[in-house]
Amino acid sequence: MDYQERLRALLDAVVGIGADLDLNSTLDRIVTAACELAGARYGALGVVGPDGKRLVRFITHGVTDAEIAAIGPYPEGHGILGLLIEHPEPIRLHDLAEHPRSYGFPANHPPMKSFLGVPIRTREHAYGNLYLTEKTSGADFTEDDERTVTALAAAAGVVIDNARLYADTEQRRRWHEVTAEITQLMLGEFDIDQALQLITKRSREVSGAQVASVLLADGDELVVRAVDGPAEFTQYVGRRIPADLPVLSRVISATGEQIVIDDLAQLLNDGGGLTEFPEGAALARTTLAPLPAGTPGTAGVLAVAMQQGSSTRVADGADLVRMFAGQATLAMERAQAQRDRDMLAVLEDRDRIARDLHDLVIQRLFATGLQLQGMHRLVKPEHQQRISRAVDDIDTTIHDLRAAIFELQQTAESSSLRGDVQALVAEYAEPLGFRPQLICTGPIDTVVPASVRPQILAAIRESLSNVVRHAEASAATVEVRVDGTQVIARISDDGIGIGPRKRNSGLRNLTERAQALGGSVQIRDNDPHGTVVELSAPIADN
Repeated sequence: MDYQERLRALLDAVVGIGADLDLNSTLDRIVTAACELAGARYGALGVVGPDGKRLVRFITHGVTDAEIAAIGPYPEGHGILGLLIEHPEPIRLHDLAEHPRSYGFPANHPPMKSFLGVPIRTREHAYGNLYLTEKTSGADFTEDDERTVTALAAAAGVVIDNARLYADTEQRRRWHEVTAEITQLMLGEFDIDQALQLITKRSREVSGAQVASVLLADGDELVVRAVDGPAEFTQYVGRRIPADLPVLSRVISATGEQIVIDDLAQLLNDGGGLTEFPEGAALARTTLAPLPAGTPGTAGVLAVAMQQGSSTRVADGADLVRMFAGQATLAMERAQAQRDRDMLAVLEDRDRIARDLHDLVIQRLFATGLQLQGMHRLVKPEHQQRISRAVDDIDTTIHDLRAAIFELQQTAESSSLRGDVQALVAEYAEPLGFRPQLICTGPIDTVVPASVRPQILAAIRESLSNVVRHAEASAATVEVRVDGTQVIARISDDGIGIGPRKRNSGLRNLTERAQALGGSVQIRDNDPHGTVVELSAPIADN
C-alpha cells in the first residue's frame, strides 16, 4: 500500500509539474512536488550556469521572503552544493555539518540536518540540482525517497526541456514581430535617431536585458548613438569609445564576429574599465552583434547586456540579436537614401532657379542697363546723373544675383567660404561702427581650396582689426574674387592711412600668410585717402 501510494503521488507530481509551459512556474512546481514526495521541510532547485561550475539561479521552498532577505545572497555552488555540481550523482546525508565539504550556514539561516541531493538532466546535459533538507518526521531520507525524487527529476528534465523549447520558440516569435515592426517603420518617412532608439528599446524588451545600445563607427572610434535602459545608462549617449579595443575590434572587423561575454562586469574589472563605467558592475552576460558595413557610417555594434543574476538568455542557435542588428543597418541605409534623395531634389530645384536667374533675370537687367546707357546722351544733364545711378544699381543687382547663383550651387552641409566671409564682416560691424561693404566675385566656394580658406579668413580678420585700431575710417570694403588661377582678398578703407614704418611691422603676419600659400601681399594708399591691403594666392596647385 505504501508503494502504491508513493507511485500514485509520483504520477500526480509528474502530471502537476507539466501543467503548463511557463519555465518559472514549472521550476516552482518541481521544488514543491519534490518536497511533498520526500516529506522535506525545505527544498531548493539550483540552476547551473553556462560554465557548468556555479549556480546562476536558486528557487526555494519552505523559506519565507523575510528569511531569505535576512540570510543574504543566494549560494553560488560551493561546499556540498558544489559537490553535486562536480559529481552529478544522488547524495544522502544524515547530517550536513559532518560532511568534509560542509562550509556551514550563514547567519540567520534556519537549522538543517538531513540532506538529499538529486541532479536534473536535460538531454544528457546537467541543468541543475534538487536539494532537500529536514525530513518532517525527523528521520533521515530513505532509499525510497532517493528513488522517488530521482524519478521526479528525470520527468522534470523532460518538462524543463519542453518549457525551454517553448520559451525559445516564443522568443523567436517576438524577435520576428519586432523585426516586422522596424521594417514597417522603414517603409515610410522616419528619423534615424528615433529608429535607432526604437531598435534598442525593442531588443532590450524582447531579450529581457537590463540595457541595450547601438554604437556606430566614426573614424577610429565608436559613438554611442542610442541607449535604452535605466537612467544611469542613458547618460552615455554621445560618448566615444576607442574602436581598437580587442573585443570591439573583432565585432566591427570585416568578418563581423558576434561575441558573447559571460560576465561583462568581470571583464571591465580586469581591464580597469569599471572606473570609467561604474554602471557596468550591474551587467553580466552581454551579446555584441555587428552592424554590417553597408553604406559609409553604418558599421557598428548592437550591444545587449543582462543584469547580474539574470537567467534570461537568447535562443541558442537562432542568432536573433545579429538578425535584429541587420535591421539597424537597414534603417541607417534607408535614412541615408532618403537624405540623398531629398538633397538631390533640392539641388535640382536650385539648378533650375540658377538657370532662370542667369538666363532670364540677369539678361533682362543687362538689357535694361544697356537701354538706359543708350539714353544717357539723349536726356538733359540734370537727368544724366540719375540715369547713371540707375545703371550702377542695376550693375550691383546683377553682381548680387550672380553671387546668389554661386551660393545655390552649395549644399546645406558643405562649407561655404562666402558664408564664412559674410559672418566675419557682420562680426566687425559693431566695433567699426558701420557695416563694411562685401563684394564676392566668381565661384569662390567651388574653386578655392580648403587649405587656402583659413588663410583668407585670417587675412580679412587681421585687416579689419587694423582698421578698428588704427584707421579711424567711416567706410570699408571687403572684396573676395577669383581671378583666373588665383584668389584675391582686397580690404580697403577711407581712414587716415598707414605710414611707411607700419607697413613692415604691423602687417608682417599678412605677408607670412601669403608666403605660406605661395602668394603675395600688396599694401598701398587708397584714393583719395585710406589704405588698401590686397592678398593674392594661387588656387591651381593647392
